[in-house]
Amino acid sequence: MHELKLFSLNGNRPLAEKIAEEVGLPLSPARVNHFADGEVQIELPESVRGADVYVIQSVSDPVNENFMELMIMVDALRRASAHHINVVIPYYGYARADRKARSREPITAKLVANMLEMDGVNRIIAVELHADQIQGFFDIPVDHLKAHHLIGDYFKKLDLGDNVVVIAPDHSGTKQARALAEELHTPIAIVDKRDQEHIGVIGDVAGMHAIVIDDLIDTGDRIVDSYKALSEAGALDVYAAATHGVFSRGAVDRIKHLGLKRVVITDTIKLDPKHKFEGLDQISVGPMLGKAIKLINSNQSIHVLF
Repeated sequence: MHELKLFSLNGNRPLAEKIAEEVGLPLSPARVNHFADGEVQIELPESVRGADVYVIQSVSDPVNENFMELMIMVDALRRASAHHINVVIPYYGYARADRKARSREPITAKLVANMLEMDGVNRIIAVELHADQIQGFFDIPVDHLKAHHLIGDYFKKLDLGDNVVVIAPDHSGTKQARALAEELHTPIAIVDKRDQEHIGVIGDVAGMHAIVIDDLIDTGDRIVDSYKALSEAGALDVYAAATHGVFSRGAVDRIKHLGLKRVVITDTIKLDPKHKFEGLDQISVGPMLGKAIKLINSNQSIHVLF
């Protein structure tokens, strides 16, 4: 067994501390500095020679800065002779650019995968990638963890009764809605939007507690459209849930005035204090990621986490 070391960069230190608590190890020291022109400098005060290291970094806002911190950290660890470099990416930036939807468009999620492999990463641990096929962009092991069971546990504790329906905000989100519905033993419905004037619901939601589930909340547009469609279709009340709380372009202002019963996210992205509002609940993926690290480090299957 090689020595296990955990490192956190600036992407999401609070989550890294929860992961370290679950693993039962302190975070190893790493100094991350930024020069006046924005260049990143990383120093490792302690030896990592022969160690199995886990670097925890969400590639969230500021996306490019956090990604460069990660790349430079991996380079430092490789040059310092770490035995195995594992990268824990709770939020994988650029994941939505996973295919060519238009002519002359890059597939940036694949580019990020290429760069991480080129840098010397041996394993990726990610949470709720925007598309499952992103795992195939890597030629190294990828452990893709899901958060629907954590969100499911949250709603089980609310004890909403039997009249619950899980909502996919569009047709592409049906798979995720089905996963949560199986956790809660409920039916599903789908918000069908053809354009701004034609938004309806496929399925029966009248008089039911509706839970809209998505992989992320970014601008909040899909939550807004879903709320309006569900309200018009007679839903008793509406909850919104997502793994990643991106909250860009005034999303919080649009969401908090809707009348949603609750909004549930995880802590894959560090929550800006200005994005907190009444009715927002955050659950942690820290224990799940900590358990994954312990299982991987002892060469055991992580199937139990699914």
